Amino acid sequence: MNAAALFDVSGLATVVTGGASGIGLAYAGVMADNDARVTIMDADKRALGEVVERCRSAGQDVRGEVVDVTDRTALERSFDATARHYGRLDVVFANAGIGGGPGFLKLDGERNPDRALENIPSDLWDKVIAIDLTSVFSTLQAAARHMKARGGRIIVTTSISAMRTETFVAAPYVAAKAGAAQLVRQAAHELARYNITVNAIAPGPFVTNISGGRLKDPAVRAPFERFSPMRRIGEPDDIKGLALFLASPAAALITGAQIVIDGGMTLGIAD
Repeated sequence: MNAAALFDVSGLATVVTGGASGIGLAYAGVMADNDARVTIMDADKRALGEVVERCRSAGQDVRGEVVDVTDRTALERSFDATARHYGRLDVVFANAGIGGGPGFLKLDGERNPDRALENIPSDLWDKVIAIDLTSVFSTLQAAARHMKARGGRIIVTTSISAMRTETFVAAPYVAAKAGAAQLVRQAAHELARYNITVNAIAPGPFVTNISGGRLKDPAVRAPFERFSPMRRIGEPDDIKGLALFLASPAAALITGAQIVIDGGMTLGIAD
């Protein structure tokens, strides 16, 4: 099998939640660039409209659905509309998410009293869990309903925070991503019978709009870069190859996996 056939996603009916910016936009972009048919779901109507218009101007088969992933009824309605439009559903990227903000240490290593465990606001916990964990469950449900008849691929964006404790990242985010990672394994086990693969991409720090786009600030980014053996953090383009791989025939027998993409950060500090 040649490389073109191995990574062929042309014509695949694809959904990307949270796809109007950052990592989700990278997922949508690489699929559309390789002739998949893509529906981007996002709560940001303006950004979504701009992305869809730009993709269509480039001759790509891209449509948008304005939806808040925490609204289960609206999410299911958007999935139903998408499946009707394409006549099937092949690939779903469950990507929508938010950051939890700073952790219990400041970037200079000092304690951050505002983010001590006992001071984390309950509404922050509820919001992060709702978007970063509960909406993943809702997306898996919506995808499975449409995929069971013919199989499919589900790719969930988790985080390296799913597999370790954090100092610069808040506890709600760590808990939500760990829950999502275990949910991936559980869903993969159950859905394998139906030829539905469920895998996770676990990014390290990436420069996106998450947490107000704080990693776009070089001063904020610097400590993370120092902790990376490759001395840099991710840009959305860095994740495209992995996304294409997991959506393609090349990953046909991979399920229940969580693939880390972090420049070696989870390996520890190097020279």
